[in-house]
Amino acid sequence: MTIALPADASALENGLIEIARRAGAAMMKIYDTDFEVRSKDDASPVTEADDAAEAVILPGLRALTPNVKIVSEESAAAGDIPDVNGDTDFFWLVDPLDGTKEFIKRNGEFTVNIALIAKGVPVLGVVYAPAIEKLYYGGPDGAKLIEGNGDIDDTTRAITVRDMPDDGVVVVGSRSHGDPEAMKAFLGDLAVKELRPAGSSLKLCLLAEGVADLYPRLGPTMEWDIGAGHAVLAAAGGVVENMDGTRFAYGKADFRNPFFIARSPSVPVKYQG
Repeated sequence: MTIALPADASALENGLIEIARRAGAAMMKIYDTDFEVRSKDDASPVTEADDAAEAVILPGLRALTPNVKIVSEESAAAGDIPDVNGDTDFFWLVDPLDGTKEFIKRNGEFTVNIALIAKGVPVLGVVYAPAIEKLYYGGPDGAKLIEGNGDIDDTTRAITVRDMPDDGVVVVGSRSHGDPEAMKAFLGDLAVKELRPAGSSLKLCLLAEGVADLYPRLGPTMEWDIGAGHAVLAAAGGVVENMDGTRFAYGKADFRNPFFIARSPSVPVKYQG
């Protein structure tokens, strides 16, 4: 599918990377303090770092693409939800701090997530993990990983999914959520070399980087949790699909996701209809 982006592709890439880095820097200022944790209406945790990152991202995106609507987790929780759906030409999908539980645990596995959705499909995405200095970007020209803190010593390399290993797949799952029995039932007789826990959207990025192969999500998520990681994985040659094998779409009425499968195309799965 050819997409006419709402701005120059290079400008979008450079702008997104800059916005994500600035949001990550705002989060890290709080990460090293004795921050407070409060609960949202759905009982999920939120910190001032979520708010600080969103305060960087939203004006940055408005300056980059003034006419593109933005759906952001913290704004949505406050009732600020623009009118978008699966037919909307473009909208931004933002999770300012994905992996708040990992942020609270201070294990480094939390990310800034920004995705551009075009008619239900993620076409650009940046996932930035500031504590471990990894930034993943995916777009029409492929996926890349930038390691470093944004200075001249950064290393950048193209990334792609790998073919299924002969000695079994590496399966990633949530570090803070999950149902081990449901995972076991889903995997069935698939040869599994390792079950690797990971936080936030980094699970999708591990597939894109070619160090893991399969991520069955057998629990609740929201669109902003995975949109950016999906964009990176798709740019790296991977797929995200519904449990019955149909296309995974964005712009749903409540932004809630069904269970899904993310994988390298070489990994066989048994769809559940």
